[in-house]
Amino acid sequence: MGSSNGFFSTQEFNLDAKWLIDPQQLFVGPKIGEGAHAKVYEGKYRNQNVAIKVVRKGETPEEIARREGRFAREVAMLSRVQHKNLVKFIGACKEPMMVIVTELLLGGTLRKYLLSLRPKCLDMRVAIGFALDIARAMECLHSHGIIHRDLKPENLILTEDQKTVKLADFGLAREESLTEMMTAETGTYRWMAPELYSTVTLRQGEKKHYNHKVDAYSFAIVLWELIHNKVPFEGMSNLQAAYAAAFKNVRPSAADLPEDLASIVTSCWQEDPNARPNFSQIIQMLLHYLSTVLPPEPVMPPKRTTSENAVLPPESPGTSSLMAARYDVVETPKATEEDRPRSFFFCFNPCY
Repeated sequence: MGSSNGFFSTQEFNLDAKWLIDPQQLFVGPKIGEGAHAKVYEGKYRNQNVAIKVVRKGETPEEIARREGRFAREVAMLSRVQHKNLVKFIGACKEPMMVIVTELLLGGTLRKYLLSLRPKCLDMRVAIGFALDIARAMECLHSHGIIHRDLKPENLILTEDQKTVKLADFGLAREESLTEMMTAETGTYRWMAPELYSTVTLRQGEKKHYNHKVDAYSFAIVLWELIHNKVPFEGMSNLQAAYAAAFKNVRPSAADLPEDLASIVTSCWQEDPNARPNFSQIIQMLLHYLSTVLPPEPVMPPKRTTSENAVLPPESPGTSSLMAARYDVVETPKATEEDRPRSFFFCFNPCY
């Protein structure tokens, strides 16, 4: 599969050589996340702070082949698309294990951020700003013919200042084709579009039709969650939520939303995928809502002072709501580059 030095075959993976990382220069630090198929660590690559996703290889030959295929697709897509609201791809290697290296975002997942605020809700401008970040990332993916299929708060990461959201984890992303059907393998039920599972339970590897509008549905559920800071379909298990959405057309309540905002949310989670807007339309609707319903806050002029101690301008409303803690996985105070301990790093291969 790979060459003797552990790098991808560029012919097999269609990956430009500039994306091939040298595993001997990759140092892995503390774990910052874990999913069903991979673990994510903080680390360094060539003295750059990075996030390192290590993909489990699987146990059986079939499982190994399936995970290698998913890994290859994710790497191919990450190397093709670049956007300010997509986590920046740095490189990948296949040996001694399957690894994807991206920029390190220190703001934590959107899931952890929302949990840290409960029972309070986000400032509405912040919520819509995050929704615009997500919609722009999805617009970029769809313009490249890529469906994400796993849009949920766990896959949305905040920058260190917690003012910008970036989309991560392309493990379930697929290229859209009008002539091909896609496998029934999908993302988390609670955020999944009903058409992904609404006929009968599909056997593994079986195919069914769907298109990029599955991401619009997931976006609607995320937007609802951004506004309410509650788990969608609260009180239901993931499977109960999926059944209710698919067979009873149940959705989270939008009754308490302003009319314009309710219209955006409900249009995105319509049962008929073709009736849902695309992300270019969603962006325009969100911008219109911001400009008409949520006018800009007045800008307070900074106070002037003649003393040596400058007086800072007052914080705008909502600023404090953005000041959540960074990952709670690593419970150490933030240190400068010189102060950061290096003893916890290890490398895949002996370092010289």
